[in-house]
Amino acid sequence: MTNRPEGWELLNQELLLDAPHVKVVQERVRTPSRPQGREWTRVIRKAGVAVAPRLPDGSFVLIREERVPARRDFWQFPAGQVDGASSQASVAEAARRELREETGCEISGKLEYLGEFYTSPGFTDELTHQFLASEVVWNPGAAGHDGEEQILEVKVFSAEELRRMIAGNVIQDANTLTLYARLAAGGRLP
Repeated sequence: MTNRPEGWELLNQELLLDAPHVKVVQERVRTPSRPQGREWTRVIRKAGVAVAPRLPDGSFVLIREERVPARRDFWQFPAGQVDGASSQASVAEAARRELREETGCEISGKLEYLGEFYTSPGFTDELTHQFLASEVVWNPGAAGHDGEEQILEVKVFSAEELRRMIAGNVIQDANTLTLYARLAAGGRLP
């Protein structure tokens, strides 16, 4: 988990919006390069998880979900938010939960932590933890989408199909793109 370097201090903060999945604050923050502080508007989100579920044959399970802010649907790896504080245990449990709820997959192999990334650090503190779930067992009837999700389809893609979807601009979701990049960089793709 990421530790913040020294030299950062919150000087003041005003809450502008407090919604169920997001808070917006106006802050004055002292930084290492600006000890007098600077004003910034920050979007606060819970930590997230993104999981690449790999079947024993090497293929991956993806979901196609409507995303209201973008006004379209996306093919993507399962992802979601961590409830409560972000400990190693709660982050791993969130990954298992999202995998089960969104795809109906259970892990028969291992859940491997691959790292983390900031989704858009210029305006939000949202941090997403990335996982590879190996040897998953897919039971499409076991998915239990919550009321806020609009998952339209769950489908299996080979690693080559996934690569072509990314190269062809079919996959545009940041979680999926960065997780695929981490899998490729780590030699975890054929």
